[in-house]
Amino acid sequence: MNTAAHEARDTELRRALIGACRELQRQGLTHGTSGNVSVRRDADSFYVSPTGMAYETLEPEDIPLLTLAGRWYGRRRPSSEWRFHRDILAERAEVGAIVHAHPRHATALACSGRGIPAFHYMVAVAGGIDIRCAPYHTFGTQALSAAALAALTDRRACLLAHHGIIALGEDLRAALALAGEVENLAAQYATALAIGGVQLLDEVEMRRVVEKFRSYGRQDASDADLTHGGQSLPGMR
Repeated sequence: MNTAAHEARDTELRRALIGACRELQRQGLTHGTSGNVSVRRDADSFYVSPTGMAYETLEPEDIPLLTLAGRWYGRRRPSSEWRFHRDILAERAEVGAIVHAHPRHATALACSGRGIPAFHYMVAVAGGIDIRCAPYHTFGTQALSAAALAALTDRRACLLAHHGIIALGEDLRAALALAGEVENLAAQYATALAIGGVQLLDEVEMRRVVEKFRSYGRQDASDADLTHGGQSLPGMR
């Protein structure tokens, strides 16, 4: 790839990151500049939203590049939460993008020290039988990063106590979608708690659901009771 192609791809990644930041606000997943987003550039570096800037004012040149070694480039400083972005991307090769936000219901649960248990089978969308809540540590610290990594073991999302959420995806679209799913689940769980008598699915069932999610949405997924009859409808040419 020549220099011009590299520059075009970098600009595209930066624009996509800005779009993701603005989508966080549009969906009500964060307020002001409290969230942050990153996207992997290559094996050794990533783009991350800058610290303390209103999303609507961002331009591609405002998005700093950060290496896994902790060196940054650009005209704006990286998000104060750059450590957990770096550490997650360094440890999880399958992750291409990270969304951190402070949505209302998930943050309310996190402020009570709760994760999201198996009250609904869709909890498995985050990759496991529950969505854990990492213990509290001061924002932007290595201690918080370590706690987040632990809570994300075999998971694609977690809550952060007295803080917010982290959602991972193979790309920005997937990370954003998962952040929205986690907030929706948090809202449902909070409502169920208010009603009282929440019943949880057992681990055997949740592991069955986790396995089914591995092929969910795939066009090549197999089903012994389902036969493909072709692309044309019966009786039509």
